[in-house]
Amino acid sequence: MTLDRLRPVADRALRPFVAGALRLGLTPDALSVLAFVLAVLAAVAFALASPVWYVVGAVLVFANGWLDLLDGAVARESGGDSEAGDLLDHVLDRYADVVVLAGLAAGVGSWLLGFAAVTGVLLTSYMGTQIQAVGLGRQYGGLLGRADRLALVGVVGVLAAVVPSVGGVSLVGWLLGFFAVVGHLTAIQRFWGARRDL
Repeated sequence: MTLDRLRPVADRALRPFVAGALRLGLTPDALSVLAFVLAVLAAVAFALASPVWYVVGAVLVFANGWLDLLDGAVARESGGDSEAGDLLDHVLDRYADVVVLAGLAAGVGSWLLGFAAVTGVLLTSYMGTQIQAVGLGRQYGGLLGRADRLALVGVVGVLAAVVPSVGGVSLVGWLLGFFAVVGHLTAIQRFWGARRDL
């Protein structure tokens, strides 16, 4: 179910944006920081939890995801990819994940559900990097990758403006519960896949 398999399509769509970013003199690190700022603004919008702010948050999350793709593409095109830039990008991505989920949890007033979602998301990412650390290469697969999460947050943000709840539970609450369950399942899936390969 991961959208990461669509990276070649995204790379083709990014070409004019890469050219534009290079003309403007934007560095990969600057794009990473800008993407994080948009994630923080999305979190604030989600915490306000009104129909208009849910849509604003969704747009900001989609923009965050786009810039997250763009920073890597600019780095590759400009020859500016580096381990330091990769580290910055991954750290800011994790902080972006945390603040967006915290904003969603604040909006529905469920910190416990937010905690469960954040731990699922962080453990999924951790497993990807830990698998790389033991020499198996970076792992992006599994039930739910970062691209999937961003897409779901954006779509649910728009839907929450129109359909606030389903079965007496807010749509955002359902999303956080989904991230909690599927995030942990993805982490376990990555772990067992790596164990088989070792």
